[in-house]
Amino acid sequence: MQENVTFMSEGLKLTGFITIPEGHKPGERRPAVIVLHGFGSNKASGNVKIPCEMLSKMGYVTLGFDMRGCGDSEGEKGRIICLDQVEDTKSALTYMQSRPEVDPDRIGLLGSSFGAAVSVYTAGVDKRVACAISSGGWGDGERKFRGQHPGEAWKKFTDMLAEGKRVRETTGKSLMVPRYDIVPIPPELRGHVVAGSIQMFPAETAQSMFDFRADDVVGNIAPRPLLLLHSSVDSVTPTEQSVEMFKRAGQPTDLHLFAETDHFMFAEENTRVRSVIVDWLAKYFPATVK
Repeated sequence: MQENVTFMSEGLKLTGFITIPEGHKPGERRPAVIVLHGFGSNKASGNVKIPCEMLSKMGYVTLGFDMRGCGDSEGEKGRIICLDQVEDTKSALTYMQSRPEVDPDRIGLLGSSFGAAVSVYTAGVDKRVACAISSGGWGDGERKFRGQHPGEAWKKFTDMLAEGKRVRETTGKSLMVPRYDIVPIPPELRGHVVAGSIQMFPAETAQSMFDFRADDVVGNIAPRPLLLLHSSVDSVTPTEQSVEMFKRAGQPTDLHLFAETDHFMFAEENTRVRSVIVDWLAKYFPATVK
């Protein structure tokens, strides 16, 4: 059963959908997973809908939602600030704790790409997160961007950041930047960018990503479980980002690198990725009913 929902985050109305697993009985409280979308994306993306469907079949209550400024949620369109998305995720946790179908002490996060970085960061600063799954995430914004903008492209990117600051300081307005100037995606993978995704962003978005460091808080997640997934040759987010988070994480943390998939591994419905998630959840976050 799927239900469209709204909840508030710092005065903004966010929109989402909750999926209740088949066989749920009145009064049951089940573990839940909040699924976070990627950069400027929305709840209709394959990296949200496919995990929600998979997890619901496994017995979890799931929530997919649009971050502020994305999809149908309120907020300035395209103004994507990392710490704002952390606050939106905290608000989603609060909302899910209020749901009668949900065990309030057993709510996990699953995110892809940008959403993966937000899931790790949120788990590192909010003890209510029972577990976290990161797919193609990143822990150090500056180091990530250096990998995404190699060689001469690095000067072009940092010049854009400097110009964004200058424009903001002198005019009070934002320099708008195309999405692929911030996060390059090979043309053959752009079909995974769902309709309605943001195409232009203020330069402050890129600066917030540059400054964002899940590396600094990933060690706080333990002893809660963390699963890091990454393509072994990721054409969007450098693979070393998950490797470095693993080095800084406590236990239990698992890291899996997949050779036969790319950045959008949930949308690709890779069977090996699915089996790893199913086995990991069964061990660390089983779909038991209260």
